[in-house]
Amino acid sequence: MLKRRVFAREFKVETVSLVSRQGLSFAEAARRLEIGQNLLRKWRDQLAETGSKAFPDKAQPTALEEENRRLRAEHDRPRMEREILKKRRPSS
Repeated sequence: MLKRRVFAREFKVETVSLVSRQGLSFAEAARRLEIGQNLLRKWRDQLAETGSKAFPDKAQPTALEEENRRLRAEHDRPRMEREILKKRRPSS
């Protein structure tokens, strides 16, 4: 099974700037860096769309993501407790 490669934010930003700065085609830059052309185009689009907020670090979730995770856990707990109680109930 192949493991998905993970690239650092700095690598992504530098790769996109390499294409624009040096005037390389996406195909040539992708070949040199051994990544897919579509991935390189996706990075360019993300950087153009969100600017400095592109490629957030996955290690540090945003406040909104952290709150969402907490609320989901809070919501799932009573459901799991009901499931456990249903299983323990004697069948008639």
